[in-house]
Amino acid sequence: MNVRPRTLTLPATLLCGLVLAGCGSSGDDAATVEVKATDTSCAPSSSTLQPGKASFTITNSGSKVTEVYLYGKAGDAFTTVVSEVENLAPGITREMTADLAAGTYQLACKPGQTGDGIRTTITVGTEAQPATSTGAATATAVGREIALSTDGSTIGGLESASGSVGETIEFGLANRANGARNLEVKRPDGSVAGEVEIAAGAQGKLRLELTVAGAWKVILEGAEPAIEQPFEVR
Repeated sequence: MNVRPRTLTLPATLLCGLVLAGCGSSGDDAATVEVKATDTSCAPSSSTLQPGKASFTITNSGSKVTEVYLYGKAGDAFTTVVSEVENLAPGITREMTADLAAGTYQLACKPGQTGDGIRTTITVGTEAQPATSTGAATATAVGREIALSTDGSTIGGLESASGSVGETIEFGLANRANGARNLEVKRPDGSVAGEVEIAAGAQGKLRLELTVAGAWKVILEGAEPAIEQPFEVR
């Protein structure tokens, strides 16, 4: 009896996974960037990306606990947090994702979880429009502005402020304290919605979308203890 050889046909997605070459990804797939973080370096596998979803696979190859931030521009400085991974112990790998508009960003690895970090510039598409939004770097129209101020001991301007789900808020903080302050907003589940560092005597802005209802927190860091105030979203 003659037995005809059978041809095994693999799905395209599986074939790409096996061959690892010559296969393109669909427009819905996230670009993947491998990041090697050490005590002295922050090395992405690519520093040029196309606009859209990106996934950063970060491995801490150093000896210190580190954290990694992707910063967008606020004015002339890269201080707006687009995405972040904290408490990354040595030998651990974690994912950081972002939806990136065209512009320039900075990837910062912070061994010991202190300082400005070891920074690498990431270019997305054209540099014509720097990224400034937080959480997802696609610019969103501001629905309302809330003016805040601090003398270092309190946050003024939140006494009766609240928000609505789906609304885009821009918090503007006038820092009248005697040192730099970090303005951070957390969702009800404790995750960071956005943060920005503001120098002493300067004004900074933090833009974000209110995605869920509940008790959000507006936090001012830079002195001990940090100042926290609730911000209700309905």
